[in-house]
Amino acid sequence: MKKTVGLLLASAMLCAAGSPDPKALTEKEISVPGFADFLAVDGETVWATNAGRVEQWSVQGKQASVEMPKPCGAMAIAFDSLWVGNCKGGEVYRIDTKTAKVLATIPAGMGPSGELNVVAGAGSIWAPDQTAGKISRIDPATNAVVATIGVSPETSYLTFGFDALWAVSGKGQTLQRIDPASNAVTHTITLGKMPGFLAAGEGAVWVQEQGDGTLVKIDPATVTVAARTKVGDNLKWGDIDTGAGKVWLRTTDDQTFVVLDAASAAIVARMGKPVGSGALRYTPSGIWTSAHDVHTLSWWSVPPQAKD
Repeated sequence: MKKTVGLLLASAMLCAAGSPDPKALTEKEISVPGFADFLAVDGETVWATNAGRVEQWSVQGKQASVEMPKPCGAMAIAFDSLWVGNCKGGEVYRIDTKTAKVLATIPAGMGPSGELNVVAGAGSIWAPDQTAGKISRIDPATNAVVATIGVSPETSYLTFGFDALWAVSGKGQTLQRIDPASNAVTHTITLGKMPGFLAAGEGAVWVQEQGDGTLVKIDPATVTVAARTKVGDNLKWGDIDTGAGKVWLRTTDDQTFVVLDAASAAIVARMGKPVGSGALRYTPSGIWTSAHDVHTLSWWSVPPQAKD
């Protein structure tokens, strides 16, 4: 699929030095029947979990659909595949992103909560077993679990960055750093109330403290708190990503998402109206958000005329 002129201009503006004012982003809303929730970017398209299926969407409409019992949690795209948890059965599904065919189902103890991440890093796929308090490391060459790492009870949120896997337990209020070279926890720190989704990028690890309504910035070198930003009364059921010198934080209350400057951890924009729970993913061309309560996906981009 060739990029449109609008996408090229948006990409140039989002990637320019200093990046544009996020308030220049405009929303294109796409109706998605069902319960579109977690997102994974695949070029100019996005995959979304839905009720009994995962679907691939572009701004032009639905491109593909793959049935599975209960897709749940944030997904990963790596090794030409989409990796997604199945909370009815506990497997990680591997789906070919070109043919939309299921290539493998790998037992990994996914669920029961759908608040989780499957992530890629260090040549592997990582999946949390919340009930057992462990993380499975999957070799994409064999589609088999090659290691399990014991972590804090109820760990379900993962991200990979700065040469490490980072894991959060909401119930245990912990962030743990895991060294992929040894498959061992190297650091454990205590966070605020009900920590949740996290992202590694723009110089830090960023964690939602959902119960406190704060975003915490973690120095990945020292694994210590560098800053905290109060965003709202709570940050429940949101999502987070990084890019273009910013942190992009999907919220449930007050607005659709909040944008923070990564260097200062200060809020620079509050975007959109409250649309309930959903997900968010950054791309160099724009931002994808989902809003399952109102059955939509949204594509936020800089209009071509904003270049002038």
